[in-house]
Amino acid sequence: MNRIAASATTILGLLPRAMLIVMLLAVPVLAVPMMRADTGNRIEAPPHRNTSVGFVLLVSLQRG
Repeated sequence: MNRIAASATTILGLLPRAMLIVMLLAVPVLAVPMMRADTGNRIEAPPHRNTSVGFVLLVSLQRG
């Protein structure tokens, strides 16, 4: 019985330290989805304008 009590005491003594390590490892993993969910501050480039149609039209009008 003494052996079981000593074993239980050792496990209960290590439990807070193990929980702290697990929490420290879990915080970055849980923070990534929250950072990806915030899309309000994204800076995007303006849409590319297709100017080749105007150039082809200009060349064809000059020849005709």
